[in-house]
Amino acid sequence: MVRKGKQPPSKTGESNPPFQRLAGPAVILAAAAMAVWPLIKMGPSCGADFSFHFVSWIEAQRSILDGILYPHWASGPNFGAGEPRFVFYPPLAWMAGALLGFVMPWRVVSVALVYLLLAATGLANRALARQMLPGGPATLAGCASIFLGNMLVDIYMRSDYAELAGGFWIPLLLLFLLRRRTSDGTRLQRALDGVVPLALVLCGTWLSNGPLGIMASYLLAAVACVSAALEKSWLPVARAALAAVLGCALAAVYLVPAICERGWASFQAAVSQREYVVENGWLFHPHTDPSWTLYNTTLEMHSWLAAAMFGMASIAMLAAWKRGKLTAPRAWWVPLALIPAAVLLLQLPLSEPLWRWLPALRLLQFPWRWLVVMNAPLAVFFAAAIWVKPRWGRVALTGACAVLFFLITGGTWGICFNNCHNTDAALETAEQSSGTPGKPEYAPPGIQHALMTPEVTGNCAVDDLANASSADRTDGTAQGSGAHACGGSFSQMADQPEYKVFVGTADHAGYLILHLRSYPAWRVTVNGQTAHAAREAGYGLMAVPIPRGPAMVTVDWTTTPDVWAGRGLSLLALALLTGLCALERRRTRGRLS
Repeated sequence: MVRKGKQPPSKTGESNPPFQRLAGPAVILAAAAMAVWPLIKMGPSCGADFSFHFVSWIEAQRSILDGILYPHWASGPNFGAGEPRFVFYPPLAWMAGALLGFVMPWRVVSVALVYLLLAATGLANRALARQMLPGGPATLAGCASIFLGNMLVDIYMRSDYAELAGGFWIPLLLLFLLRRRTSDGTRLQRALDGVVPLALVLCGTWLSNGPLGIMASYLLAAVACVSAALEKSWLPVARAALAAVLGCALAAVYLVPAICERGWASFQAAVSQREYVVENGWLFHPHTDPSWTLYNTTLEMHSWLAAAMFGMASIAMLAAWKRGKLTAPRAWWVPLALIPAAVLLLQLPLSEPLWRWLPALRLLQFPWRWLVVMNAPLAVFFAAAIWVKPRWGRVALTGACAVLFFLITGGTWGICFNNCHNTDAALETAEQSSGTPGKPEYAPPGIQHALMTPEVTGNCAVDDLANASSADRTDGTAQGSGAHACGGSFSQMADQPEYKVFVGTADHAGYLILHLRSYPAWRVTVNGQTAHAAREAGYGLMAVPIPRGPAMVTVDWTTTPDVWAGRGLSLLALALLTGLCALERRRTRGRLS
């Protein structure tokens, strides 16, 4: 118990004047700026995922300007036919880019977002390291997490901004799961201690990136089991289980629709294509097919990165142990020490049964995604292994690390940087609302062509849907066997992201094939009467039955029952977490009084 008027001693035994408390975060902010200096100078690196995120930011911002705070449909992909990417892709990444786009030019948004992600990574790893290390080495650990792990490679090579959020979510998950707790209170109170922040962090991982949410969930379960074995108590498992339930429930506003509606899209394409099969991603597993050149380059880079990260983490851990720097309880640092070995195992063919039988694990597609989990223990053990006490030694060490980090940044930029010149035209098209390519996994299931082409047109009235597949129509007429020419001209009077109106006159009763991909959440009316739209088999465009003569077709996005269920579950979880937070604060005040 701590009496009033007295402060508990620091965990590391050192005072914390205001300057010292601010100095560490300031150093990490400067380190993050050093990591993005090539982007500031040369512009963004257009990796494989850059265009997808860029288009998502623009489409999300258009929906926000239209009054849709949580959009579902992106109109620009598939060259104006659209796709439901916002139903299936977690919201934090595209929402962050859209909001940044309100205050800065689009070409700057990616650089600003990268800087914020790196700064958050450093600060989160510093907070994790403070559980064992003083302020100085903890700050070094925060800086090391920016430069020594997978962050820079993924920034310059892949541009996967959503997955980069794992740089700060994973250390926060470890922090709230492993931090030391008081032993007072009932068993139930001790089980509830820390559930709220753990649930919020797990929710954040799911709302940032699907693969990241899967990895965070497995990490939470594994570390909780190891901690339970070391502490000889089931409290860590109970705490993790409750946090997992509440965290997933809080993210239900996204998770429930994404899971319930996955049968409305072609998600098998995301795991069945050969480059997305886990067995093709083992470490140093090259492929001789010339079409795999880009894939082999990415795999080779991450293979060397995985080997280097595991080697550095292992050597640093042994050095820290030999130097007596692992002063925290075993239940804190032993789970961290096991993470690099577990991650390495998942990169090898030996782990194939795990990938086959563990639920949802194959959805990660690439085994090297797990490197983001190795980042935190590598940074903590690295700082603990090399930190020295004498002032002159710390000055020399700081200078040497600064030079090392600068060289790593320059080397990564030189090897992995992707020039944006080849994608400038596509980005300009996206900014001008002219349409961009779509993603095959969001296409309607069972159609002939998952990807649209710019030549495919729509808004064409035909009398026979079976013989008027848009797969054969690229100039407004049907050219298949037995097909008929367009029987009427229709124009689009309203083209909002989730509300569209088409007006025209049909020469005969039949179908109006819209330049809009079919999706069950669309509600269609013809002349004010509800209509049941069909789907043409070529490109999955919506086919609306219309009568002869003038017709006004309205297509409006509806809130499906699964969306209402997700919202309700998230509100319930939020209420429970608020109650738990209030109980924890009351308990803390009682302990300090």
